Amino acid sequence: MSNLRWLLIVLGTLAVLLQAQLWLSEGGYRKTMKLRVAVAEQRAMNDRLRERNAALDAEVVNLKQGLEAAEERARTDLGLIGPRETFYQVVPDAATGD
Repeated sequence: MSNLRWLLIVLGTLAVLLQAQLWLSEGGYRKTMKLRVAVAEQRAMNDRLRERNAALDAEVVNLKQGLEAAEERARTDLGLIGPRETFYQVVPDAATGD
């Protein structure tokens, strides 16, 4: 009976040591939780980038197919004007400082 008792004590101690290593070691449970958080953050970033890419893809398709979108882009980004349009630039009076 004493051999069985010693065997149970050894096995119990071994189980406790393995559990302690699992929960307390650098590569154990804490690292697993950190990796899960990192994966969740990366997935969120991927979703944001996927949405941005979809918007850019839609803009590219719109620019390829529609002349109006290209004109709007040229007006806002490059300051271009159409052939039958007149550009007026309002310059503030130097005396008022506006």
